[in-house]
Amino acid sequence: MNKIGFNVLAWSAVISDDLFPIIERLKTIGYDGVEYFVGSPDEPAYKRVGQHTRDLGLGVTCVSVVGKDENPISDSAAVRAKALDRLKWEIDRTHDLGSQLLCGPIHSAHAVFASRAPQDDEYNWGAEVLHAAGEYAAQADVVLGLEALNRFETYLCNTMEQLLRLVRAADHPNVRAMFDTHHANVEEKSYARALQTIAPVLVHVHISENDRGTPGDGMVLWDDAFAALAQIDYRDWLTIEAFSRNDPDFANAIGVWREYSPPWDIAENGLKFIRQMCQKHGVGA
Repeated sequence: MNKIGFNVLAWSAVISDDLFPIIERLKTIGYDGVEYFVGSPDEPAYKRVGQHTRDLGLGVTCVSVVGKDENPISDSAAVRAKALDRLKWEIDRTHDLGSQLLCGPIHSAHAVFASRAPQDDEYNWGAEVLHAAGEYAAQADVVLGLEALNRFETYLCNTMEQLLRLVRAADHPNVRAMFDTHHANVEEKSYARALQTIAPVLVHVHISENDRGTPGDGMVLWDDAFAALAQIDYRDWLTIEAFSRNDPDFANAIGVWREYSPPWDIAENGLKFIRQMCQKHGVGA
């Protein structure tokens, strides 16, 4: 059976002891794991939160981003060096949390655009940085799961075809890919075709509604998505990623200007929905 996780970004992007009651309730609801955002600077908190999560018997996955001053596809070698340093820091914090997966759009700076289509040089620069990051991640037993985002958040990788190109160019077994139903809902022609494309390097899936609210309450073609997951025999994490304005700084940074669904409604109803869809389509069977 696939493990089902929940991303605590629905409450906070900050790693701190304040997350303990949330983690404990997610365990009580029935989740197999928790996903954390790697970004807050309090490094000792990562080990405390990771240990508490593991003590509850929950698995851990991580997600992060990179900014304009640490952009792996910058034409500046100095900026690319900073990008690698940043990725190494994120890998270290992922290891502190006890996770073997760091996913997200860490291939290029979030919400930084060049007013043109991506260039071959940018894929090559990104691949070079990611290969080096993969070497570092391997020492920590961490896999990088690169994420394609919609056109309003990145321009390098919007589709699984572009993402596969970058993963193959990085050419490292610890550099792989993830799939997000929200972004695919914007950019792909077909869930089946997209998932078949990325299947050889797929390590993680975000279950996310078109409005970032409760999975199953919106317009994502869930039957198509879960049927495709079953077809490729996907057996790794299915993690809900939903957002709110509980953490205003993070919400402002990603363009979340209103509430979509109450976070605990998302957690409780989303888990039921994923289980129903997995059973209906034979995902993980």
